[in-house]
Amino acid sequence: MIFKYKKEKETYKKAWVIAVNMGYGHERPAHSLESIAQDDQYIVANNYPGISKEEKEAWRDSRKLYEAVSRLKPIPIIGDIAFGIMDRIQEIEDFYPRRDLSTPNLQLKETIKFIKKHEICKKLIDDLAEHKKHLPLVCTFFIPAFAAEIYDYPGEIYVCITDTDFSRTWVAEDPKRSRIKYLAPSGRVVERLKLYGVNEKNIYLTGFPLPKNLIGGPDSPITKDDMMDRINNLDPNGIFKNRYYNIMQGHFGTKRLKQKTKRPLTLSFAVGGAGAQRYLGIKIIKSLKEKIRRHHIQINLIAGTHKNLKTFFEKEVKKLGIKTTHSSGVNIIFENTRPAYFTAFNKMLRETDILWTKPSELSFYTGLGIPIVMAEPIGSQEKFNRLWLQQIGGGIDQLDPEYTDEWLFDWIDSGALARMAWNGYIEAPTHGTYRIEQIITGQKIELEQLPLVV
Repeated sequence: MIFKYKKEKETYKKAWVIAVNMGYGHERPAHSLESIAQDDQYIVANNYPGISKEEKEAWRDSRKLYEAVSRLKPIPIIGDIAFGIMDRIQEIEDFYPRRDLSTPNLQLKETIKFIKKHEICKKLIDDLAEHKKHLPLVCTFFIPAFAAEIYDYPGEIYVCITDTDFSRTWVAEDPKRSRIKYLAPSGRVVERLKLYGVNEKNIYLTGFPLPKNLIGGPDSPITKDDMMDRINNLDPNGIFKNRYYNIMQGHFGTKRLKQKTKRPLTLSFAVGGAGAQRYLGIKIIKSLKEKIRRHHIQINLIAGTHKNLKTFFEKEVKKLGIKTTHSSGVNIIFENTRPAYFTAFNKMLRETDILWTKPSELSFYTGLGIPIVMAEPIGSQEKFNRLWLQQIGGGIDQLDPEYTDEWLFDWIDSGALARMAWNGYIEAPTHGTYRIEQIITGQKIELEQLPLVV
């Protein structure tokens, strides 16, 4: 169905947007949804005002386990064994052949016990229920949504899935009777929800919520401007642009096609929230050292909110004889708080030509026209994200980082990365945030229909 778009200020109602502080994957989409969040900010379910000491400690223990195992992952043998055990617990079963997968798994049963034993989110849900308007809950992690249903929250409950495929743990024990609704980032997630037994009326295909300040509206004016800068840098010989000129002209317009890019070629390297792949960033810098010195490429090392990671990057880059300043060619992105980091990250993406990261929730950012160079996946869901990126043509596996200075520039000189930028923009959903807003607020927006399965 096609709706006429109305301006943002004509919002009819808000929602409680709830995330958890476990890695960045669940807070990042919540930050993108702050325009519909009550009080213009999202709630962190494991660190909300008034949370009890006991509940906070229960959350902290579960988070520490995951991050500790993630940091072990790069260590030969030990890391593989430790992560393999944890990953099997949350493993995503093969999709084919299609079959009934509604039976609760062990992790889901333990999660429900965890919520009830420690009264997880009970005070939060009770406090929100006292609000004069029973606003919808939009949760970017399943535990607050389960808690809302267990503790009888009177308003609507939504879960925003944050990967291209996901485990049975995200769906309630009795999915047919559950009133939780799901916001699906991809067609595969829609089909998976059906296998898990969720009623079709409770499934919405939206796309992943990307930052609105990187899109600019239903017509994506900001994305298109940034993408032309990106393609100019990624296609220095004009191979891609010449081949697809007519198609691009019809899509971007002649004015954008003629615009010149005034900034240097820029690669941004994003480490996972647990910092498991920090050494990879240094290998990249080492290989590109001469090209950095000659100002052929600018590198952003993303430390997020991890001060120890920022210190690590500064120390290791200094050993290579390079200063960590924007003018030197290597810039470290660090902020003290997560909201400040997400804001800085989004600003940085406007001047990023290549995003090098493991296939986390950042895989969806190819929808902004950013090619993804993929580091090794960590976890079952990232393997599915990797497959999705390959299927739509928006990302590619890294080659040997020791020779980055060779293969990366071959991809650039041939226009291959420009093609991936185009594929990501065309094939991956870009307007997930707007679709979610439409569902929550009743705001009517004219957007294209998404493919059911990718």
